[in-house]
Amino acid sequence: MWTRLWRWINERWPAAAVLREIRTEEIPGGASVKYSLGSTVLFVFIVQAVTGVWQLFFYVPTVDHAYNSVSFMRTQVPFGWLIHNLHFWGATAMMALVLLHMMRVFIGGAYKNPRQLTWLLGTALFLLTMSMMFFGPPLPWDQKGYWATEVGTSIMGTVPVVGGWLKRVLIGGETMGQLTISRFFTLHVTLLPGLLAALILLHLVSFRRFGSVGPWQEARRQRKGVFWPDQVYKDLLLAGFVFLILIALCVFIPPGFTGAADPLDTTYMPKPEWNFLFLYQALKLFPGRLEVVGTVGVPLVGVLLLLLVPFLDRRPERNPARRPVAMGALFAVAASVIVLSLIGSASRPGVSRSGPPAAGPAHEPAPAAAPFRDEGAALFRSLGCLACHMLEGQGGKVGPDLSDEASRNRSPEWLAEQIRNPKSHNPASVMPPFSGLTDAQIQSLVDYLMGLKAGAGVTPQAAASEPGAQQHEVSTPPAGQVSGASLSMQQVGSASLGKVLFADSCRSCHGPEGKGKVPNPGSEDGTVPALNPIDREIYDPDPAVFVGRIDPFLQDGSTPPGPGPRLRMPAFGKSMGLTQEQIANLGAYVLSLNGVDRGGISRPGLRPVPFFILALAVFAVAALVLAAIRLMEKKRP
Repeated sequence: MWTRLWRWINERWPAAAVLREIRTEEIPGGASVKYSLGSTVLFVFIVQAVTGVWQLFFYVPTVDHAYNSVSFMRTQVPFGWLIHNLHFWGATAMMALVLLHMMRVFIGGAYKNPRQLTWLLGTALFLLTMSMMFFGPPLPWDQKGYWATEVGTSIMGTVPVVGGWLKRVLIGGETMGQLTISRFFTLHVTLLPGLLAALILLHLVSFRRFGSVGPWQEARRQRKGVFWPDQVYKDLLLAGFVFLILIALCVFIPPGFTGAADPLDTTYMPKPEWNFLFLYQALKLFPGRLEVVGTVGVPLVGVLLLLLVPFLDRRPERNPARRPVAMGALFAVAASVIVLSLIGSASRPGVSRSGPPAAGPAHEPAPAAAPFRDEGAALFRSLGCLACHMLEGQGGKVGPDLSDEASRNRSPEWLAEQIRNPKSHNPASVMPPFSGLTDAQIQSLVDYLMGLKAGAGVTPQAAASEPGAQQHEVSTPPAGQVSGASLSMQQVGSASLGKVLFADSCRSCHGPEGKGKVPNPGSEDGTVPALNPIDREIYDPDPAVFVGRIDPFLQDGSTPPGPGPRLRMPAFGKSMGLTQEQIANLGAYVLSLNGVDRGGISRPGLRPVPFFILALAVFAVAALVLAAIRLMEKKRP
């Protein structure tokens, strides 16, 4: 039966001829692992395609459901954690392998005549891979992806003439929203992968036209090796090893939950993906009018140099030792990119915290002399404005110093428009628009800014510590009872962001790390309840149940039992003092204080660590089988 099927296939497609050519093909200099980088890139691309298609069965590309659908897939779908994490780490692996492959080709001079077209196609593949890593991160619609895209598109918007138009086309308007995720989804899932697959095919055809260039030493190039089984064995071994590393990363360093995208919460420090960090840091070297050099000049020169490499270096010499200019240029570029990327990764853009407020009882309520100003100061702090603006010697230097804003004679209308849409005053502004704020919130910010005078010493921290913060008195929700599924309960929050919020909003009452012991005169217990450890009636090892028990307290607040408790839990949800995304982050942090992971996997299919042990065993057996096949093939006459 199989013989007849094989004959039928060969009569219609040259399968036997292809296999015969593979078996007999000779490689100059013999088989080598360094030749396996290209095939490993192809393997990782296939992994990305398979895991990407698999995720489409669960992913919902809308701003309301994208984050929750990804979270559900990672925690509730069997092996969803593996598929998502493979796609996440596979993107990094593919980018790294493409870079290594291009460096190997450059060092070996494999771009020289007659292989110029192969190099040009490889450069196009490199640029497309970079693009895939730009359009992919926003799709989960989490804090990391949202703010990285906000920064990236804002930088793009500073390009002269076409920058603003290009940004609006990409994000679908002046601000990011549903059109943004729809357009990025279309580009990342359909258009770019199709182009990538087509270019890979063209690249392979171009490579096959002239074959491997071999070593640069003539004596070594005269030695011949065979593609099968030697090179195939090395290709499969390296691909399997890379796949094992990807599984290890999925198991031991899974991507964290950064919380649902929240345009009003800028406590998350936005940075681009690692492969764009060098450009992000390089832009800081070109302030003001020189900004165009960083946004247009550096990328344009870099791409042009890549494309022109085979035409600028036309000498037939391939030995790196005899090409000092080319090797020096490669070293300089690689060192610059690595150094800039490391600095960009370690940088903390403009954050200068004076430290969390000291633990202690809250101040007694008192009439506020300037309620709008106090509310504006609190809003200024919660929106993370100090990340970019300096105020009384604290904060960042990305935006202008606001310490003496009152003396600049700007109208309230001008300030309000600047907050809503900064680009209306400066099209090149990288300040994000806060169009989601209410008119009352914008008015409070304007009143606060117009009251700022140099030397007045009024900072958001100082204003927040002044008397006048009223607490909302509401009834205590019964422990464990959930009156309704709030938006925050449906989201997997970020414990790291929740820790920042806790220091700002909760530490003064619940103590450092939620350990309590803060006096609360007039309450039955005499102290504010500790959150670390939390009451056993509220605790549950199941993260969904646990967060369902603490969420009502965060939403509705509570009044401790007693004749007249001085401190009461604010209703963060009802008062809209925090967004639902921030409440989800706070909940995740409280769970982490009690040893429960909000993003814990409920239905793993197979637990990560046992899965890695199984994968390691399979890899070892497969390597032995491949080695045995190779030995048998080499003994065959």
